[in-house]
Amino acid sequence: MEAEAADSPPGGVKAALSCFSFNQDCTSLAIGTKAGYKLFSLSSVEQLDQVHGSNEIPDVYIVERLFSSSLVVVVSHTKPRQMNVYHFKKGTEICNYSYSSNILSIRLNRQRLLVCLEESIYIHNIKDMKLLKTILDVPANPTGLCALSINHSNSYVAYPGSLTTGEIVLYDGHSLKTVCTIAAHEGTLAAITFNASGSKLASASEKGTVIRVFSVPDGQKLYEFRRGMKRYVTISSLVFSMDSQFLCASSNTETVHIFKLEHLTNNRPEEPSTWSGYMGKMFMAASNYLPAQVTDMMNQDRAFATGRLNFSGQKNICTLSTIQKLPRLLVASSDGHLYVYNLDPQDGGECVLIKTHSLLGSGTTEENKENDLRPSLPQSYAATVARPSTSSASTVPGYSEDGGALRGEVIPEHEFATGPVRLDDENEFPPVSIRNP
Repeated sequence: MEAEAADSPPGGVKAALSCFSFNQDCTSLAIGTKAGYKLFSLSSVEQLDQVHGSNEIPDVYIVERLFSSSLVVVVSHTKPRQMNVYHFKKGTEICNYSYSSNILSIRLNRQRLLVCLEESIYIHNIKDMKLLKTILDVPANPTGLCALSINHSNSYVAYPGSLTTGEIVLYDGHSLKTVCTIAAHEGTLAAITFNASGSKLASASEKGTVIRVFSVPDGQKLYEFRRGMKRYVTISSLVFSMDSQFLCASSNTETVHIFKLEHLTNNRPEEPSTWSGYMGKMFMAASNYLPAQVTDMMNQDRAFATGRLNFSGQKNICTLSTIQKLPRLLVASSDGHLYVYNLDPQDGGECVLIKTHSLLGSGTTEENKENDLRPSLPQSYAATVARPSTSSASTVPGYSEDGGALRGEVIPEHEFATGPVRLDDENEFPPVSIRNP
């Protein structure tokens, strides 16, 4: 999830950050400023470790890191049509591409790299940066709204299919063919995102009142959540937790909403055995005679948990991450702060703010600090809320402590003139410069 911050947000606070994004598995945060960009590790609640910082490229408005590898993609306002791919630990440029118009967003996984312009999407093979497909029949998309599944075994792509309605085009990034179109909303789209496995797709319209979740690849509606009723908002980020149990949405208001994706069942419900159960059944039966709009609102689930921000009107992004073995809500804002909340996965309710980090201050700046993790201390959720733990971040199965590949795995494999090169080996990347793909 990546966001470009406005220079003067409605709240009147000048944006300190030009952009900010969490990486694919929510273990790292990247920020862009007028001076350059920084990368942070999200392995601890109490400490925010700066992994890398660069002032070589000024006025950065897009910065995306590939998981916790050394590959980072940067776009600057000084050259808004050029994408630069770097191996930041070696300080070398892997390649750069120039396009026919300004780059609006970039998405990447271990197989594909997407570059979104206003009226086209370019799909590259990340192993050798070969251009595989240019999607030209894209309705005007001034915000660069698009999504890429982080699961490289399917690499599904989603983007708006209409200027006037909330239609989503689902595209297969492997076979390079359109899968289906989904009539997600009546109004135009504001946010779309895949879950980690690429089996679900969530969306929100510009009204920001209803969030829907669809199955992939058949596009059937699975869930419908109501964020609010009285006022329309601008959804700034929409993201699943890594285990797909929760869906988080932030906006230009002071509230972050977290929805719980309950297990779906097709089993016939049992006959109610209590008076309240009987009345509930009668109420649901009566809903069949109510207007469709009222019935839809009755069937929409409300937020399972919320996070309260001490500001509104500022650009922000949120994510749900497991840090030190407990679920956390993280919110990064354009004023240069990262807010960390505890999320109770059983009872929900209001999330507790436990730490605020400055993203522009002088924190720990040791390179590779994210690999220096301490053993975890098993604690209950309640105990950790009462006394913040100092243990390390939990890891995703199949990955090393820093979120990258297990030792010896090629992630990704860049096949340039000198053949395959590992991201963390001692060989230099051969420079590649390609223009107007």
